[in-house]
Amino acid sequence: MTFHGFVAVQARGVVALPAEVRRRLHLDESGAQVEITEREDGVLELRPALPVPADQRWFWQDRWQQREKEVDDHVAAGRVTVHDSGESFAAHLDQLDAAASSDDAAAGVPPSS
Repeated sequence: MTFHGFVAVQARGVVALPAEVRRRLHLDESGAQVEITEREDGVLELRPALPVPADQRWFWQDRWQQREKEVDDHVAAGRVTVHDSGESFAAHLDQLDAAASSDDAAAGVPPSS
């Protein structure tokens, strides 16, 4: 969907973009800006400029950032395991899975299918 139409330029140079365009391009979000380029042929190009690109917004959600902080805390406390190869990493995951299954069985949790 694209927009073609006219918008008024107010005395101080303010231009109001249509609501549908602002929503679609995420320009209604905090910190959003519009980059403007004046071309040699007199055309003004407007490009949405978001503080966080729309395809990366998931990373900045509160829950995701909370998990990132938890990881940082684990790393800072030295609660990490470094593996020399993919095979050793996979073996470690198998050990963790087996330990979790044993814990579940001891607690009477039925196995998942």
